[in-house]
Amino acid sequence: MPKAVRRKRTPPRWNRLNREIDACQKCPRLIDYCREVAHVKRRAYIHETYWGGPVSNFGDPYAELLLVGLAPGAHGANRTGRMFTGDRSGDWLYKALYKAGFANQEKSTHLQDGLQLTGCAITNICHCAPPQNKPTRDEVLTCQPWFEQLVAQLPIKVFLAFGQIAWRGVIDFMKDTDVYSGPIPKFGHGHSFNFADGRILLGSYHPSQQNTFTGRLTESMFNSIFRKANRLLDRH
Repeated sequence: MPKAVRRKRTPPRWNRLNREIDACQKCPRLIDYCREVAHVKRRAYIHETYWGGPVSNFGDPYAELLLVGLAPGAHGANRTGRMFTGDRSGDWLYKALYKAGFANQEKSTHLQDGLQLTGCAITNICHCAPPQNKPTRDEVLTCQPWFEQLVAQLPIKVFLAFGQIAWRGVIDFMKDTDVYSGPIPKFGHGHSFNFADGRILLGSYHPSQQNTFTGRLTESMFNSIFRKANRLLDRH
């Protein structure tokens, strides 16, 4: 269970970056899709007002652990306006974060549910929900400056990438900053890679239903990733 901590003041640049992401219109295909989903809705959420646009970063603006996902879920974060909130992936993630001491509660349902993260923040390689959950390479690259600005703000020690696209996104960022120039290290659940500047990339299967329903990712496997992150951060 997480310890009670005194909340630090949120830096203005954190809020400014999130406002800029929320207002982004750089990928017309993605913006149109987010709005279409918000208009048509899923029957279970027919009476809800969808967010229907880019979803900004969430968590501790002083985080040493940065979780990197793929993109908002069409009826999850694209509905609620917060990453990994309102779908099965989020159910898995926040339960694991709570057990590992990064979250003050194990459930995340909506923006005003009281959830707070300590020591970690969450971002996505693509900030808009893409059709079939598959952003194009150009769309991922268009979002990369948001990732660069976020990383510049945080005292990151560990990147935790959910899935191969997020793994590659972190590597691409490190190459652009001349921290790393080699081949892309092999992605795998529990795999890690140390960069020359001391930061570490840790890999995990994404907690999507495709992985959790099939047993490719189990709760034990997922919890072990956060135990490893805590060890790398020297928290436990």
